[in-house]
Amino acid sequence: MNPKVDFYFKKAKNWFEELELLRNLVLDCGLEEELKWGVPCYTFQKSNIVLIHVFKEYCAVLFFKGVLLNDEHNILIQQTENVQAARQMRFTSVKEIADREDILKAYIFEAIEVEKAGLKVELKKTSELVFPEEFQAKLNEFPALKKAFDALTPGRQRAYNLYFSAPKQSKTREARVEKYLEQILDGKGLNDV
Repeated sequence: MNPKVDFYFKKAKNWFEELELLRNLVLDCGLEEELKWGVPCYTFQKSNIVLIHVFKEYCAVLFFKGVLLNDEHNILIQQTENVQAARQMRFTSVKEIADREDILKAYIFEAIEVEKAGLKVELKKTSELVFPEEFQAKLNEFPALKKAFDALTPGRQRAYNLYFSAPKQSKTREARVEKYLEQILDGKGLNDV
């Protein structure tokens, strides 16, 4: 157990017992415990394998390369349609965790084997993204914007594309694009300050 991670488990109000049980189960699999993104992250030879996190309705173990797991029990969940690699195993009680202990451990060991084998998730390329017409028009109109956007990391490009594409109304999409033009020109991602 990593003392830097203890605070995460101590602050849990709704899921305290469930988180403690998950922590022990994951550590039983021989992974290193670290703190990443403000949550407990478990690694094998410095590679991320799983993390534990909580939501209002459930707590979960997230498998970074979950899409590559066999999932013979069909219990891994894709959080949103935009999540490409990660998959969650969700829990709502200590009993549910205890009932699935063997399955959880088997999935963790499989995830470790995926990492040992060097398997990679084929992520969609940024070039495959379909931009909303409001943003595409700006990219066509301003070469400097296109150059700045192309210089962003693929993750930042995807984040902007998802954010710009989400609204149903063109007016809202256009407003979002306008709001973030300067930030893109400054080389910043959607959530960069």
